[in-house]
Order: sequence, then structure tokens, then C-alpha cells
Amino acid sequence: MNRVSKSDDRLATRIKSLIRTVPDFPIPGIRFRDVMGLVEDPDGFRAATAALADRFRDLAPEVVVGIEARGFIFGVPVAQELGVGFVAVRKAGKLPGEVMGADYDLEYGSARLEMQAAAPISAGTRVLLVDDLLATGGSAAAAIRLIRGMGGEVVGAGFVVDLPELSGGDRLHDLGVEVFALCEFLGEED
Repeated sequence: MNRVSKSDDRLATRIKSLIRTVPDFPIPGIRFRDVMGLVEDPDGFRAATAALADRFRDLAPEVVVGIEARGFIFGVPVAQELGVGFVAVRKAGKLPGEVMGADYDLEYGSARLEMQAAAPISAGTRVLLVDDLLATGGSAAAAIRLIRGMGGEVVGAGFVVDLPELSGGDRLHDLGVEVFALCEFLGEED
């Protein structure tokens, strides 16, 4: 059972219409959901970031954390909408200074994420995690480990797209995180 709440059907349909499906990218067998069509549409992009911010506003996040790279695209305007700061979680070796890292697996390999140790997250900081897509939940789970390792409290995780057949929502729910996605794509659905 996937434990991801969704936005209303009208908004989900609009957002899905702006997302392109690219077969066999980055490797054969993967159906890549390209959110850049949504980003290129100013009204759609504005509606998406506002909906993500509105969904978590009552949870009073103090900082938004976005996962490289498309989590930056959505996380920064969500942080602005909420009136809070933004922290980047990046691929290994991309951040200067002292970093904290977490390894993770994804549907087509493995990787490492890092966050600067000086990020404004400490004991009890309320953090909203934002990314473009939830698949297996590997990168999000790694980011949650980083946030919690700094003492932060993850109040929620917001995504543009959920791929429920890959069970990322279940994985994050098992970590005690509330998960929300603007839309979902099932299997071969375009």
C-alpha cells in the first residue's frame, strides 16, 4: 500500500499534462518523467510550487531541504512561499567545506548525497523535504538520514510526481514521514 496523499484531481491532471515521459532514459527500461515541461510553463510551475507550500504550511517548517538537482528547482520557490531558508542536498563532492554524507540505492544504481555541516539545521529544526519525483525513496531516505543526523525534525516530504509501483511512499512512511505528491504515474501510463 502506497502511503502518499495527493493533490486534487484537477491540479494533478494539469501537472501531468506538462510532464513528458522519456523512454529508456537514463538506461534501457526506465520511463523517465521529465518535469521540465512543468517548469517551462509559468502558470503550471507557480501552481505546483504554491500547492506544495500550501500542503505543508500548517506544519510550520523552518527550512526547506531540496535534493539535487530538480529538488532545487521546486524547493527554492516553496521556501520563498513559506518565508523560510533553503538548504541543498547534493551529490558527493559538490559542496565546499565540511559535509555530512549518506549512501543510498536507486532503481538503476547507487549514489551518495551530502549536506554542508554548517547548514542551518540543529536539534528540533522543523524541516520540509522537497524533490521532483518519488520512486524507490532511496535519495529521500538518505536526505532524511542527513537531516536527522543534524538533529532536524522532518515534518513532511513533498514531491511533484509519485511512482507508486516503486513503493517510495511506503519507505518514507516507515521512516515516520508524511508524504505528499501533486500527481502520480502508474506503470506504463503516459
